[in-house]
Amino acid sequence: MKILGIIPARYASSRFPGKPLVDIGGKTMIQRVYEQAKKCLSLSEVIVATDDDRIFNHVNSFGGVAVMTGANHQSGTDRCAEVARLHPGYDVIINIQGDEPFIDPEQITKLTTCFNDQDTQLATLVKRILTEQELHNANSPKVVINKLSEAIYFSRATLPHIRGQEPENWLEFHAFFKHIGIYGYRADVLQEVTKLPVSPLEKAESLEQLRWIDNGYRIKVAETELETHAVDVPEDLEKLKFDI
Repeated sequence: MKILGIIPARYASSRFPGKPLVDIGGKTMIQRVYEQAKKCLSLSEVIVATDDDRIFNHVNSFGGVAVMTGANHQSGTDRCAEVARLHPGYDVIINIQGDEPFIDPEQITKLTTCFNDQDTQLATLVKRILTEQELHNANSPKVVINKLSEAIYFSRATLPHIRGQEPENWLEFHAFFKHIGIYGYRADVLQEVTKLPVSPLEKAESLEQLRWIDNGYRIKVAETELETHAVDVPEDLEKLKFDI
């Protein structure tokens, strides 16, 4: 398989403008993400997809590969689809989050192995939830998984509901999983899902992967034991100091 890793990177983040270029221990966030992705031997190539000249020029300055994309994409998936159209010949596209500067290459590799099964259309990662605080955190989407290791629903609510038990005890009765936001797509499936209209489930939860499920696509799931540390707001940078 030829696998292309794409890192979508926007400058105009509403909660953290200029986030890809923020300095983290002497390197920008986007450089750290790029260098971690390049360590993944499963990827044939890694490309930063951006709509901003500053990010484009910076990636080129440290020897990375960047592509300018349109400015009106609604999601990283849409941005990945544009880059994939410009780079035909790849079997699988991996969408690597541009705000996780210390992503472990092992996680990317684990996701790519989902596509060893020719029936896999889309794939993502999950991690088992171990604390009550995380279980009931609405900012951390949960994933319901079937016996085929496929995601059958994503929700900001805590699912499934454990009937007859107090919420603080739910972890004793069921294995809950949170979503780790890295995606893989068959190249043709990526182009298909970006043409789908927003679905009712996606609109309700504000989770784009529900659009795929709503339209009958199957999402393979691999479990990781590694934690990720995303930077959503400037305050999140403080949590990264131990990683530098």
